[in-house]
Amino acid sequence: MAPATSHHRLLGLGAVPSASSSSAAAAPSRPTRPAFLRLPAAPPAPLAAALRICCQSVDSTNVLGASSTTSDEAVPVPVVLIDQDSDRDATIVHLSFGDRLGALLDTMKALKDLGLDVTKGSVATDSAVTETKFHIMRLGRKVEDPDMLERIRLTIINNLLKYHPESSEKLAMGEFFGIKPPEKKVDIDIATHVVVEDDGPKRSMLYIETADRPGLLLEIIKTIADTNIDVESAEIDTEGLVAKDKFHVSYRGAKLDSSLSQVLINCLRYYLRRPETDEDSY
Repeated sequence: MAPATSHHRLLGLGAVPSASSSSAAAAPSRPTRPAFLRLPAAPPAPLAAALRICCQSVDSTNVLGASSTTSDEAVPVPVVLIDQDSDRDATIVHLSFGDRLGALLDTMKALKDLGLDVTKGSVATDSAVTETKFHIMRLGRKVEDPDMLERIRLTIINNLLKYHPESSEKLAMGEFFGIKPPEKKVDIDIATHVVVEDDGPKRSMLYIETADRPGLLLEIIKTIADTNIDVESAEIDTEGLVAKDKFHVSYRGAKLDSSLSQVLINCLRYYLRRPETDEDSY
């Protein structure tokens, strides 16, 4: 298979991550938190004013991290969605966890510690769902590095595990970073689905659904790049134990033909169905 060329546009995201960055994102053998996931306990008071928080129907306990649920309630499925399409200048992250989502300020502080600018954060609540939305920029533009996007995803999930430990049993990351691993395991062969559809004359839409794990985004981007296909934008969706991602892709400025689509599908199915990725595969 031809090696990736240097002109790839990854998620409008820059270059392919190196072998060292990809292997570094692999799951640890024991539930040890990576250095970038060790978060400070609480943000300083001036941070709240500096981040221009726009809140709608916000309960103060939800903002500061207290959970308003009782132990006999069913634990909802956590969702972390990274949107690269909706805003030209910023990466948008949506986080929801039923009606018990908290720790908005601490999550903002954790993202700021990654060298990111959270230009706006909002919380919307109703009787069933609390959703937090962050607009994130780096050096005045949306986040373009796949490695940084994966760090954002893991940092937000880690903060969710910290303030809502009950989410551990609903997240694939609970096995690596949480206090209680999920009781159910996702069968990778059954859970993995890869589909390529036309999305106009100049690009195709790639849909991927598979069991979630640390470093998954980097695996996907590396595999796509190895087929010399450009990724123009993406929507990275973590729903509990499963990742459901969408990528706008193209080949030399045009949509993928049927042969290239099948090559990409076969490559992704092969790598995604492997529960562990060897370093040599990079």
